[in-house]
Amino acid sequence: MTSSVVTAPETAAVREVAELMREHNVGSVVLVDEGGRPAGLVTDRDLTVGVVADGRDPADHVADHASTPVVTGSADMDVRQAAELMAGHAIRRLPILDGDRLIGILTLDDLVVRTGDVELAHQLTSEITRAALPDFYFHHRGG
Repeated sequence: MTSSVVTAPETAAVREVAELMREHNVGSVVLVDEGGRPAGLVTDRDLTVGVVADGRDPADHVADHASTPVVTGSADMDVRQAAELMAGHAIRRLPILDGDRLIGILTLDDLVVRTGDVELAHQLTSEITRAALPDFYFHHRGG
């Protein structure tokens, strides 16, 4: 888990969030409501494919391009539970909460790098990638 999760208000503009991604060198930002609770998740892909490629205004509210509701994990989850949750929801990023407080984000890369178990990392990567990209995986791989 990465404890330095990058957040932005759900009222932020697309350009502001894109600048945050560039400044912090991250591929996703968790949008938070006034209470600091996750309200959406936006990725660099959401911005390039859903905003730039469509010729949308960078002043648009980023929340209009975010994934909602946000699937979250809890601080007491183990790696297997988190991976199953990610695979079950076809997501590659899982904001982690301690109660209602956002304390970090777990990414597919975190699972692969930090497990230390090459077999487990390969299995988790395969499960989550298949779940997150089924059309690509099966169409282009002949599965």
